[in-house]
Amino acid sequence: MTKTVNQKAWLLVLPVFAVVAFSAVLPLMTVVNYSFQDTFGNNQFFWNGLGWFQELLDPSTQFGERFFDSLWRNLLFSGVILAIEVPLGIAVALSMPREGRSVAFCLVLMALPLLIPWNVVGTIWQVFARTDIGLLGAFLNNLGIDYNYAGSALAAWVTIVTMDVWHWTSLVALLCYAGLKSIPDAYYQAARIDGASQWAIFRTIQLPKMRRVLLIAVLLRFMDSFMIYTEPFVLTGGGPGNATTFLSIDLVKLALGQFDLGRAAAMSLVYNLIILSVCWVFYTVMTNVDAGNRTVLADTDPADAHAAGSLPAATTIPLDRRAA
Repeated sequence: MTKTVNQKAWLLVLPVFAVVAFSAVLPLMTVVNYSFQDTFGNNQFFWNGLGWFQELLDPSTQFGERFFDSLWRNLLFSGVILAIEVPLGIAVALSMPREGRSVAFCLVLMALPLLIPWNVVGTIWQVFARTDIGLLGAFLNNLGIDYNYAGSALAAWVTIVTMDVWHWTSLVALLCYAGLKSIPDAYYQAARIDGASQWAIFRTIQLPKMRRVLLIAVLLRFMDSFMIYTEPFVLTGGGPGNATTFLSIDLVKLALGQFDLGRAAAMSLVYNLIILSVCWVFYTVMTNVDAGNRTVLADTDPADAHAAGSLPAATTIPLDRRAA
């Protein structure tokens, strides 16, 4: 008997494909088209081939130097953000209560910064860090610290990093908290019986259970920090000078400020490829490490695990049964 396959379900997916094609594929094809052409206005375009890409990737040209300067600022900013927000988010998640009435209060409190729109965050910190009426700026100046984010590159960087940490650490903390909540109580009971220290519990129980949510947190925070635009644009406008001109800000200045569509299209495509490539590397490396750790644990003899400082073999086997 031949089984009849009903293909009518695809009709329900067609609107989604239409929306994606209209909102993503067609604009992308337009950008690709612009990246190979040049224009002098009046909607007249001239074929330029790979000229914009060659100029973009050549640091000796003015366009290439401008691109690589913005790229290094972006990479430095993303590295600083990840180095601060991931450990801080883990620490906040570990300090949050696991049960009781205070759980809901803590979750709502942690989610509040995430509900604020990006342009409002930039405006809040723009006022907050002013030296005349802002609480932060006036407080630091009263302490004798020469702080002016509009005139000092270091002060501008510190302000933007602090603003991003305040805004997005909650996301990392909530993801880590979800990973911690998924750990069965039997693991903690066995650790207490074995007399394991808090550091040993974190290293052998909590951190492995948070590895997957940490992968998600790192990917999300890297993509968002590498594409950051609204907050630094509202706060500093890319200044002082070009100190906080990230790729996104430079791209908008090039496309809308100078109306250089060819160079802007080439830069946006390379920008997108960099984000996709780095995220793929992050995902591949971290998933391979996770798979390698599971393989090592599966092949490790219980006596060797006990000698390495893990939970004793006598309690590991019942622990796994109870957790199952």
